[in-house]
Amino acid sequence: MAASLNEFLFFSVFLLFIFLMLALDLGVFSKHAHKPKFKESLIWTGVWVTISLLFYGFLYHFGNILHGLDSAEAVAAKVSEYRHPIKLVEGISFEGAVGLYNHNLALEYLTGYLIEYSLSVDNVFVMILIFLSFNIKQQYYKKVLFWGILGAVVMRFIFIFAASALLHYFEWLFVVFGVLLILLGAKMGYDFIFHRHKTTIDTEHHPVVRFASRWFSVTREDHGEKFWVRQQGKLVLTPLFLVLLIIEFTDVLFAVDSVPAVFSVTKDPYIVFFSNIFAILGLRSLFFLLMNVMNRFETLKIGLAVLLAFVGVKMILNHFQLMALSTKESLLIILGILAASILASVVQNFFRKKSTKPD
Repeated sequence: MAASLNEFLFFSVFLLFIFLMLALDLGVFSKHAHKPKFKESLIWTGVWVTISLLFYGFLYHFGNILHGLDSAEAVAAKVSEYRHPIKLVEGISFEGAVGLYNHNLALEYLTGYLIEYSLSVDNVFVMILIFLSFNIKQQYYKKVLFWGILGAVVMRFIFIFAASALLHYFEWLFVVFGVLLILLGAKMGYDFIFHRHKTTIDTEHHPVVRFASRWFSVTREDHGEKFWVRQQGKLVLTPLFLVLLIIEFTDVLFAVDSVPAVFSVTKDPYIVFFSNIFAILGLRSLFFLLMNVMNRFETLKIGLAVLLAFVGVKMILNHFQLMALSTKESLLIILGILAASILASVVQNFFRKKSTKPD
């Protein structure tokens, strides 16, 4: 009972902090619609990454507070419940048990955050295509992304804790999610090879547009930053609201691969949620940052495809107890995959620039 109350209080304070940060971003630093410059995007990206890393430091020192663990026995029970890859020897002191537990919990969060933030890059590329396809003015991007991220926080909460409950009672779903991640990784690689130069989406036949047009009144006229207007006494949705709906729909699709990927690292739904939310909160600044450099990291998508395939294989092998990677080993492998794909992009850009340079 005490642990449940502790989780509720911790979670409530965390959500309050998140909404305060979002309000600060929108209400203080983004009062007027404008196109964020590269420097502003870089600063806000740095702010969100720094906050995310500070939360890692908090978990490293005080992670046991999350579940209200106040004895070595309570730590051992939580390690067993969520199958944390640490061994607590019999008779270990509370300080020793908490030290191992907090260290691993912080690493699980950091690894999950890295996976989620990396996969957000692909999400950003899709969002850019959505805005360009609907000819949305860049000064309205921030407003759409703000409400899109707010909706994503709510949907991720529902998705993560529902998935956690299902995985707890139906462990064979780890195999299903593992196969799904492998297939999604293969599709991502296929799209990179055969559709890498796709620059628009079909705005007329998109399922969200068709659904909204069927059940609501929709106008194709530009109404600035308004999501809906009244015409002849009727509430009419604007193109900007359609874009918001598509972005929410897109985030749900991305959650299908990113959330199971984080569950391959930790079974603790709170850690999955925290890593997801911090990655989502940094998505808006990352969006504007990548708009300026998106063509410089083409091969990163191949790295993300390999990453998905790796965590998919890991989930399947872990389920059948055929692989026993520690959290630190998983983190190093993921860092290696991302570093290799970024390095490949740098090398590719170097030779491309060299080949186009006049003699």
